[in-house]
Amino acid sequence: MINFVGAGSGAVDLITVRGQNLLKEADIVIYAGSLVNPQHLEILKEGCEIFNSASMTLEAVIEVMKRGEAEGKMTVRLHTGDPSIYGAIREQMDMLDELGIEYKVTPGVSSFVGAASSLQAEYTLPNVSQSVIITRMAGRTPVPEKESIRSFAAHQATMAIFLSTGMLGKLSQELIAGGYSEDTPAAIVYKATWPDEKIVRGTVKDLEQMAKDNDITKTALILVGYFLGDKYDRSLLYDPSFTHEFRKAEK
Repeated sequence: MINFVGAGSGAVDLITVRGQNLLKEADIVIYAGSLVNPQHLEILKEGCEIFNSASMTLEAVIEVMKRGEAEGKMTVRLHTGDPSIYGAIREQMDMLDELGIEYKVTPGVSSFVGAASSLQAEYTLPNVSQSVIITRMAGRTPVPEKESIRSFAAHQATMAIFLSTGMLGKLSQELIAGGYSEDTPAAIVYKATWPDEKIVRGTVKDLEQMAKDNDITKTALILVGYFLGDKYDRSLLYDPSFTHEFRKAEK
C-alpha cells in the first residue's frame, strides 16, 4: 500500500494523528525534503528507508514505490501541507493506477490555513468575503489564461497566492489592474507555523517592498483581501434575533 500523507504547514505537531501513525508504521518514506519539517523523520521505525524527493524525478519516485510494493512494504509519500494543493499527486496516482498499485490519501493542514491561524484571521467574514481563491502567478509553469491573477482580482474576493514570492512586483501590478485598489490589505506569511515564521502586513501596492525589507525571497504565502481589515458584519448564526433549526430568536 502507498499512503500519500500531508505533513501539515510546518509545525511538526500539525500533522494529523492518522498521518503520524502511518509514518510510525512505514517501511519506506519519500518526503519533500525542501519543504517538509525534518522532525517528522525522527519518529520513523528503525530500518525505515528514507528518500528525499527534492532530487528525484517522478519516474524515480514511482520506481521506489514499485519496488516497495513488490517487497510487501508500506510506503509513505510525505507531502508538505495538504497533498491536494500543489502537491503533484494526480500524476503519481495515475501511474500507480497503471501499475495496479493501491494507494490512499491522508489530508493535511495546508499553509493557507496555517497562515490564517498565525494571522488570527478569518477568511470568510459576513458582508466582506465569502469566497477564497487559491492560486499562483504564472511563471516557468504556466497558468490557464482564464485563471490569471488579473481575472481573479476582478472579483475582489479573498486570495491566497502560492509560489509567487519571486514575482511580487508583477503580482501587485496584476492585482491592481484586475480590480483591487492599491490600498487593499495584504500580508506575506513566510514559513507559516514554522519556528522561524515571519509575518509582514501592508497593502497590495507595497508587496515587493515588504518582502525586500524583510529579506523574504521564497517559501511564503501572499494573502490579499479586506478580511485583513477591521470591518465586518456579525454572523447571524449567533445573533439573538435570528431563528434557525436549533434555536429560536429571543424576543
